[in-house]
Amino acid sequence: MEERFSRRASLVRFGGLLAALAAGGCRVHSSAGADAVACVLTPEQTEGPYFIANELVRRTITDGHPGTPLILRLAVVDAATCRPIKGAAVDVWHADAAGVYSGFGQGAASRTFMRGIQRTDARGVAVFRTVYPGWYTGRTVHIHVKVHVRGRVVHTGQLYFPDKLTDAVYRKAPYSSRPGRDVRNATDSIYRNGGRRSMLSLRRHGAGYVGTIRMGVRR
Repeated sequence: MEERFSRRASLVRFGGLLAALAAGGCRVHSSAGADAVACVLTPEQTEGPYFIANELVRRTITDGHPGTPLILRLAVVDAATCRPIKGAAVDVWHADAAGVYSGFGQGAASRTFMRGIQRTDARGVAVFRTVYPGWYTGRTVHIHVKVHVRGRVVHTGQLYFPDKLTDAVYRKAPYSSRPGRDVRNATDSIYRNGGRRSMLSLRRHGAGYVGTIRMGVRR
């Protein structure tokens, strides 16, 4: 089953205090004796050359490709209030462990692996089951994301991983068969433009990891 979504420019959350960053970019401050909630926005990032419209609506997106398991928990909130947005469509795509995108180059035979759409639940959370992305020449490790609300794109961005964690993951198969990644976060031209504010929070989960982030969008 496929769903169509249109495209539009957007902004996403900007982490404030360290606690706000961990919580996904929302912070509480006092004004005239009353508490107020605000999400601060950052510029979105490029869609890149590997986007394919009308992805499959599904949770598991690996199509059987190997790699360290990764569960993505992507929360979408209203930037003005930090309240969760139910029913937003979250679209993700990324390279497999070999650094290949489906639909392009070596991955041209398939248009589906490492791609999918999920709608957010009542808590504003969309969940995907995938694998830790591989690297390819010229880019640091990342995942692409779009958020659609009521048929309009309200965010286009990229999600990133700590280099130390990537180094640890890449010492194991199947990533270890491709040593020598050429770009790290600090030297990636796109990461330098807001990437620190799009960093996934990661924790161990069985043989893999869970990555979370909260994205504030303008509805």
